[in-house]
Amino acid sequence: QVQLVESGGGLVQAGESLRLSCAVSGRIRSSYIMGWFRQAPGKELESVATISWGSGISTDSADSVKGRFTIGRDNAENTVYLQMNSLKPEDTAVYYCAARSTTVTPYNYWGQGTQVTVSS
Repeated sequence: QVQLVESGGGLVQAGESLRLSCAVSGRIRSSYIMGWFRQAPGKELESVATISWGSGISTDSADSVKGRFTIGRDNAENTVYLQMNSLKPEDTAVYYCAARSTTVTPYNYWGQGTQVTVSS
C-alpha cells in the first residue's frame, strides 16, 4: 500500500505562485510513476505532470502548464512537489497526487486532493 497526502493549496491572485506537496509513505518502489492531476468544476480530470519516483525525472506535462509548472521530487522529505508559477484563473481546480506501479498500469493510489483557487 502507498499513502499520499497533498498540501499547499490555497487562494492566490493571477500571476502569483503556489507550491503543492505530496507526502509519500508506504511500500513505494523505484518503478513507480507519480502524477499530479486536477479537476475543475464541471470538467474532466486532467493530467498535469508526471515524474519517475526512482529517477526523479519528469516524464510528461500538459501543454497548458509547460513553462509555468514544474514537477519534482524532494528526497529528503520523501515528497513530490508541483511548483506552480504565473498562475491563471483557469488553473483553478482540485489538485490530486497519484501513483501507479508501472507506466502501463492504472493510477491506483490517490490523495484526498487540495483546492487551488486563482482569482483574476
